Amino acid sequence: MDYQSYDPNEGGQYRPQPPKRKKPSGKKIVTIVVLVVCLLALAVCGLNSFYTIGEQENAVVTTFGVPQTVTSPGLHFKIPFVQQVTKVDMTIKGFTIGYDQYTNESNPDESLMITSDYNFVNVDFFVEYRVTDPIKFLYNSEDAAGILKTLAQSYIRDTIGLYPVDDVITSGKNQIQAEIKEKIMARMEQEDLGVQLTNLTIQDAEPPTAEVLAAFKDVENAKQGKETAVNNANKYRSEQIPAAEAEVDQILKQAEAAKASRINEANGQVARFNAMYEEYSKFPGITKQRMYYETMEALLPGLKVIITDETGNQLNMFQFDGQ
Repeated sequence: MDYQSYDPNEGGQYRPQPPKRKKPSGKKIVTIVVLVVCLLALAVCGLNSFYTIGEQENAVVTTFGVPQTVTSPGLHFKIPFVQQVTKVDMTIKGFTIGYDQYTNESNPDESLMITSDYNFVNVDFFVEYRVTDPIKFLYNSEDAAGILKTLAQSYIRDTIGLYPVDDVITSGKNQIQAEIKEKIMARMEQEDLGVQLTNLTIQDAEPPTAEVLAAFKDVENAKQGKETAVNNANKYRSEQIPAAEAEVDQILKQAEAAKASRINEANGQVARFNAMYEEYSKFPGITKQRMYYETMEALLPGLKVIITDETGNQLNMFQFDGQ
């Protein structure tokens, strides 16, 4: 026991002192700090060594400034702090032109356009697109979707200006959509932004005032009435043509039969005439007399002819009664 102090209150005896704590040395503190830093560094590296790609995603991995596309979904490894990963959504996306997609409120700055016949019209569009090349999408432009929307607005106004208002509102929508889509796709291919237009649809087209809208509705109703009348006429024609063709066929057959009958009758008369002429050439007198009797029989049926001699005696009698 170490006696380090004398206390008179304790009967002049020495009081023992508690042992003193040893302070940690500076080397141990440094070691602990280094160990903690290393553990943290390893944890950060571990967390930054893996990334996950979804089913509808691609990733662009950049190694020292050189990008590379990774398309297979699932868990992937990367070098921490050396490789950078940017994920790109490959699903079809869309935006509106002329109205707000969420509030459905009209945006006249985008929708109001002028047609070829100098009429104003409000036209709303919905544009759909998708990313085809993630590297070009990220590095060929700062905002590929914004460029697509700007080009779409330009070509929409240009194309609407080539058509009269009646076509824009009623019958020409499909043709206008196809023409605008073709122009935008050709331009996007030239720009090479890694984005492809998939669809463009006219959501609505109407005049800017209620009065004009009512007039166009009347025009549309009249067109529908015209189409109904044309369809009914075509239906009536389809029903009547077969009956008319059947009647024509029957008339032709009757005419052919009459023709054949007349020809046969004429041929028979010619044969009879030739036979009669042959007999006449052999016996002209007898033939004349026979022809005379036959004619009288046809003209005067029942006529009696009595033949007498010079003295008045009856030699013969004929009665034209077909006997």
